[in-house]
Amino acid sequence: MSGEAVDVAALVVTYNSEEHIVELLDSLPAALAGLSYSVVVVDNGSADGTLALLDSRPDCVVVRSTNDGYAAGINKAVRHSPPAAALLVLNPDATLDPGAVPLMLDVLRKPGVGVVAPRVREEDGSLSPTLRRGPTMGRVGGLSFTGLPAFTERIEDPAEYEAEHEVDWAVGAILLLDRECYDALGGLDESYFLYSEETDFSLRAKDRGWATVYTPAPGAMHVGGGSGESATTHTMKIINRVRLYRRRTDDTRAWVYFVLTVLTEVRRAVLGHRKSWPTIRALVRPSTRPPMLMASDTFLPR
Repeated sequence: MSGEAVDVAALVVTYNSEEHIVELLDSLPAALAGLSYSVVVVDNGSADGTLALLDSRPDCVVVRSTNDGYAAGINKAVRHSPPAAALLVLNPDATLDPGAVPLMLDVLRKPGVGVVAPRVREEDGSLSPTLRRGPTMGRVGGLSFTGLPAFTERIEDPAEYEAEHEVDWAVGAILLLDRECYDALGGLDESYFLYSEETDFSLRAKDRGWATVYTPAPGAMHVGGGSGESATTHTMKIINRVRLYRRRTDDTRAWVYFVLTVLTEVRRAVLGHRKSWPTIRALVRPSTRPPMLMASDTFLPR
């Protein structure tokens, strides 16, 4: 999309998001105060009232799309946005506090920073633990209850959210990306369809010398689960974790990671996590994997 350059291009992908999208859009003028910006919303085939709400608003460009996945939607939103040095990736069930984006942009402009994640709270006002450690063999086994970093991907310690610092990656509900970094990586990897795309982006950015930085100054809220959760989305999440790990290591380690993943899902299923049963089936029977992942051609997902 041609047009006059802006400071920030806000990017949103909706899918049956009528309950939340208005609150997000309403929060943006104050959140981006003092900055020039654009807002592009890509709708991935909503069947509820999302499009009617979006069409009634003059403050965003709406792009109708088939559901090619979240990463594809974000990449499409970038292509429909005017030139911008920073890309604001937003889930439709998020809202930003006044003045949040200029604070994030200050961090993004520091040398070597490619991704910025703000402090996020839950709907009830409590801290949302959005920071994550990178995937390792030790962190695959569902041992997060130990609280030990060697076994825990999710960072729960509130002290880790008090000061600005570099992290491996952060949940992608609210992220500010450097456009040069985005272009260098070729955008988000669309093969994941849903889940792991933000993990992959931050890790690939780090490989090229771009840091992901958490900053507590800007505030935001994320409801979570705004588009619903199901056994299928759980399966996609787990399979994509295996694919991500395989793409970043050798086949021997990837096989061990795969086996540990199966055992972890068996443990969860036995403990009552019903969504793990179809995930186990998809892991060991490639033909039953969600077709949108295009990961059914080999036993070890790739």
